[in-house]
Amino acid sequence: MKAKIKSNHEPLIHIAKKTPVQGWRAMLVRAGAIVAALLVCGILTVFLTDLNPISVYSSLIVGAIGTPRRIWVLLHDLAILLCISLAVTPAFKMKFWNIGAEGQALVGGLATAACAMFLGNSLPPHFLIPVMLIASIVAGAIWGLIPSIFKALWGTNETLFTLMMNYIAIQLVSYFCFVFSVPKGSGRLEPINEKFWLPVIGDNDYLFNILFVLVLTVVMYIYLKYSKQGYEISVVGESVNTATYIGINVKKVIIRTMVISGAICGIAGFLLVAGANHTVADNTIGGRGFTAIMVSWLAKFNPFSMILTSLLIAFLDRGAIEIATQHKLNDSFSEIITGIIIFFIIGSEFFINYSVKFRKSEKKEAKNK
Repeated sequence: MKAKIKSNHEPLIHIAKKTPVQGWRAMLVRAGAIVAALLVCGILTVFLTDLNPISVYSSLIVGAIGTPRRIWVLLHDLAILLCISLAVTPAFKMKFWNIGAEGQALVGGLATAACAMFLGNSLPPHFLIPVMLIASIVAGAIWGLIPSIFKALWGTNETLFTLMMNYIAIQLVSYFCFVFSVPKGSGRLEPINEKFWLPVIGDNDYLFNILFVLVLTVVMYIYLKYSKQGYEISVVGESVNTATYIGINVKKVIIRTMVISGAICGIAGFLLVAGANHTVADNTIGGRGFTAIMVSWLAKFNPFSMILTSLLIAFLDRGAIEIATQHKLNDSFSEIITGIIIFFIIGSEFFINYSVKFRKSEKKEAKNK
């Protein structure tokens, strides 16, 4: 009787966690997800427009890597997104949900521009550029420090706190851009003097940023995998109680990790303002702080894997711009295609980590008996 009741209440579909698929099998699952996404996007393209899906995909590729200049722009976008992803990774690994990377990078960029504006006439370039870097690091670190103190001492919700700090940073930048904008009312600060730009390596104005972030990736990998602080971050992320039991100062780890996270975000702001945009506005970061969350999670907090996930996102973003431009479509359509592809890739992680089992029918069960 009990067995019959149990059978009647057994769900039709049962989802169970399994040993994650590894190696080439996992790559096949992800590749299959991309193929499925392209098929769905192709069907949508036929129904919503009169375009050939092949021409749309061709535009996607041309927009990302169609010319040498576009390749360098793609690599630079990859580097900035990767830098912010590296910044949020220590906090996420500790299970501190830092949603404030956008604001932390933005105040770093503001600090960079402020140094160039107010100290440009009193310091030579070889002194001012390091000062700009230090200022951006300090500004980002402070923006990460504030929510970490509240979390460590009073247990506040870090997700909401860091999210709200984004809006404060945006409005702070908007205010200074309004007061000091050139021309007045343009919403942008006067571009920093060319002599305070980051060095140009060869003929490429993006190469410095790309190499800088590459070195930072190696450093972050070593820090998380081999340092004592990286070990403490992992233990706190696994279990706060275990960390406390073995003598780790959890509050100290939370504060220190968020200071590091904010500081690296500040570096991203510095690279954008001093090395690429040469000015700052409230949209300078361009949503990368939120995109970095997805990059970090998809890469399983592995800095080297983040290079590939950052490349994928940057590739789709650059290609989507070309789709909208070449085919005279609304930006929303290209964003739909990008969103579907990303959705399928994220969804593929489910099939890598979980299995779906269906309830056997009563006839089959009786037959097996």
